[in-house]
Amino acid sequence: MATETVAKPRTSVRVGVQKFGTFLSGMIMPNIGAFIAWGIITAFFIPAGFTPNADLAKLVGPMITFLLPLLIGYTGGRMVYGVRGGVVGAAATMGVIVGTDIPMFIGAMIMGPLTAWIMMKIESLWENKVKPGFEMLIDNFTAGIVAAVMAIFGMLVIGPVVKAFSNGASSVVEFLVHNGLLPLTSIFIEPAKVLFLNNAVNHGILTPLGTEQALTQGKSILFLLEANPGPGVGILLAYMLFGKGLAKASAPGAALIQFVGGIHEIYFPFVLMKPIIILAAIGGGMTGIFTLVVTGAGLRSPAAPGSILAVFAATPADSLLGVGLSVLLAATVSFLIASVILKTSKTADEDELGAATTRMETMKGKKSSVSSTLAGAGAGAGLAAGAGSIAVLAGPIKNIVFACDAGMGSSAMGASVLRNKIKAAGYPDVKVTNSAIANLSDTYDVVITHQDLTERAKPATASAVHVSVDNFMNSPKYDDVVELVRSSNATGDAAGAAGAGMVGAGSAATATAVAEPEEEAGPSGILEADSVVLSGTATTRDAAIDEAGRLLLERGAVDAGYLAAMHEREESVSTYMGSYLAIPHGTNAAKDHIMKSAVSVVRYPNGIDWNGKEVKFVVGVAGINNEHLQILSSIAKVFTNKAQVAQLEAATTVDEVLDLFGKVNS
Repeated sequence: MATETVAKPRTSVRVGVQKFGTFLSGMIMPNIGAFIAWGIITAFFIPAGFTPNADLAKLVGPMITFLLPLLIGYTGGRMVYGVRGGVVGAAATMGVIVGTDIPMFIGAMIMGPLTAWIMMKIESLWENKVKPGFEMLIDNFTAGIVAAVMAIFGMLVIGPVVKAFSNGASSVVEFLVHNGLLPLTSIFIEPAKVLFLNNAVNHGILTPLGTEQALTQGKSILFLLEANPGPGVGILLAYMLFGKGLAKASAPGAALIQFVGGIHEIYFPFVLMKPIIILAAIGGGMTGIFTLVVTGAGLRSPAAPGSILAVFAATPADSLLGVGLSVLLAATVSFLIASVILKTSKTADEDELGAATTRMETMKGKKSSVSSTLAGAGAGAGLAAGAGSIAVLAGPIKNIVFACDAGMGSSAMGASVLRNKIKAAGYPDVKVTNSAIANLSDTYDVVITHQDLTERAKPATASAVHVSVDNFMNSPKYDDVVELVRSSNATGDAAGAAGAGMVGAGSAATATAVAEPEEEAGPSGILEADSVVLSGTATTRDAAIDEAGRLLLERGAVDAGYLAAMHEREESVSTYMGSYLAIPHGTNAAKDHIMKSAVSVVRYPNGIDWNGKEVKFVVGVAGINNEHLQILSSIAKVFTNKAQVAQLEAATTVDEVLDLFGKVNS
């Protein structure tokens, strides 16, 4: 059986470091704009700046002392426990800020997530035990007490510990600089970049230390240890001149993306294709760092992404020459070493770049946003599911599962759409079901998930083919899955019949599916007239979730805790389905908050913004024992038919909506 998930025992440490680095990066990267703002104000208005201004320079200290750590603490807390986690994380971060006299970025990265996690665990002790009407009181006092205690703990304990660590790390850096050893860090940094292990070092240590150094010295060499685009572009230039076939053709576009766009991962497949070329990256990196040490150059703030434009934007006037030479010489040395390797080693096969791209995505744990730009690699990984492409299975496909967090709404809708397509293609015996990720087992041939959930689904379904989608209602990947079923299941005359039945495996399949007889209506009471609103009052995504959730609450289908879980689910993975439809529902852990199955429908004639997508119909879902799946199947059929969506938009009565969904008014 084909699989996209490789055995992981030997890479468990690497994967753990990757996840940790990604978590650290998740706290820093959303706030890079604030770092840049601080860098611009510093560059212009401090006494040594381009346009000194004593009044405007007063912004510099408070921004780096208070604003940036508070943003990091808030972001880290929110990552763990939503907005409330962000609030207590920021409040607790004040403790480490006040308790030290250095920029407390590392302290913020500790206090934000830690405080949010503690509050989450404390609140789990009385979950579902608070009487209605007291939830807000309990929640607010819990948050306040936890934040106050952790702020004091941060000030008295964490702050001094982090300051001691920071001083020690600074001493190590100074030792390396003074003894000419700093270039040796490239021996670790350059391979770490290719293995996606750099975030833990870059955002966990280099950025905080560099910012502290920049505050006192106006610049820091540490910001450019990892971000220097020279080593990568040197390798790509070597492939442009001395590469062959696919690699040579892809290198120019990759060089532009890497050097100007700042997306360094675009050159990683070129290294993985011929691993010895990592020596070129190391040589270039060492040369760049040595140049910075000799010239005393550095950046005033982080350069993210690592574009040459971002690098020079963060370069103070007295470092322009040194930084320019660092990039140029790093690229030159990297180019020379890579050129020698390419000219003296065996030429890569045409298919090796695509295979290397797949290996890169496997290590990264998700599909690369830029790898498809590599000529030919995109075709080879067109059906990528986070770490490769769909392959024909050794045996026929019998079981397909569509998995989401709760197994209640998104997966049910997606499964319904795909089930109709597969039936229309002539494979009624292929079973398409839906499930919560927590309930998955390694018994499926194909597992389909939202792209943000694929990695969670893989451990429990290691022998399955995994397909990632970003649109539940009309993802083009569904037609690819139909083609996979045809390739794996059809033989002889059956293959021809199936091929004809697909009618191009596209829109005709959808049309045929919708034309099939309607499924039998589900249990009465799932969707009732008083749960349908033709003109919703909400104007934002969160307000729309509340509006749909309140209809479920008024029906007695859920309790107040379920509404909070609907927001929690939305923060994890969007429930936008495509075709102007969103189906907010709770998390898998929130099923205890459901009293009975129910569905609510709210129409927004003018549309609302749903994470950048327009939504006109919001369907709130709460289900027990799959009682709601048949009505969701009917909804899925409606929203895969443009004419019926238009009927919904034009409906003037609730009965029209109920009839269109195949439900009689109960």
